[in-house]
Amino acid sequence: MAEQLEAVSEIEQVRGEMEKPAKNKPAKDIIGFGKKMNVAMNIMLAILALICIFPFLYIIVISFSSESSLAANGFQLIPKEWSMEAYEYLWKMKGQLLQSYGITILVTVIGTVCSVAMIALYSYAISRPQFKYRRQFTFIAFFTMLFSGGMVPAYIVMTQFLHLRNSIWAMILPLAMNAFYIMIMRTFFLRSIPEPILEAARIEGAGELRIFLQMVVPLSLPGLATIALFSTLGYWNDWFQASLYIDNPNLVPLQSLLMKIENNLEFMRQNSEIAYTAGAFKSIPQDGAKMAMVVISTLPIAITYPFFQKYFISGLTIGGVKE
Repeated sequence: MAEQLEAVSEIEQVRGEMEKPAKNKPAKDIIGFGKKMNVAMNIMLAILALICIFPFLYIIVISFSSESSLAANGFQLIPKEWSMEAYEYLWKMKGQLLQSYGITILVTVIGTVCSVAMIALYSYAISRPQFKYRRQFTFIAFFTMLFSGGMVPAYIVMTQFLHLRNSIWAMILPLAMNAFYIMIMRTFFLRSIPEPILEAARIEGAGELRIFLQMVVPLSLPGLATIALFSTLGYWNDWFQASLYIDNPNLVPLQSLLMKIENNLEFMRQNSEIAYTAGAFKSIPQDGAKMAMVVISTLPIAITYPFFQKYFISGLTIGGVKE
């Protein structure tokens, strides 16, 4: 018995000596930048950020420049004469601007919700192996990325069959489905939603809709937020659908209204003799008004973007790690 205990103690002593170097073994150095390189990278990224922000800041400065200063000195980073006349000119039509703002916000909110819901449901269905016809529906979505019916058939469908002319749905439905976003979300669901979790929920008796709403959606917030941001930008900047289907001035969105204002300013510039005769051309800040229109149409999205930023970055990096 004593010999067995002595043998066990010797084995434990040997094991301890073998494990001791492993515990004291220094961790493998993580390759990283040195202090000088970190400073250089920070400076370079700061310069790149400034390059990205500078055009928008420049537009804001020009919008607050007087028209006489722009005519005499051109575009300057620090104008010799500051003025609010561009915004005062746009404020004269504040009723139409505020109404167009409301239409654009309404179309953007409803359109983004409908677009994200439709894309998420479609892409989730074709990402599940249980769906028998997933290959066929994937091909249908992919086919529309390569071929489309064209503008004339789309116009006929919207006006003659759906009777959506002069309706906000004419600005929502054409942009609601996007085959490229469907493919992105399909890949997202395949990579980020483990099938064993869904299978366990099915065993517990949960239906597909409940699984999607209570399990898939919370796990897919980065991807859904990325698609929502893309859809929001698409609806906010869209003017083409309104130019096709909207004649009612009460339903004109912001981008379409700003284009009409810019076209009017350009018409007056090209027909300056008529405008000078009418006495209207002198009082209109043309360049400043154009820059002010860019500011009021871009500023809301620029303010909203930081709230989506963390989800947007997470959605872009999903799938970057090889499984």
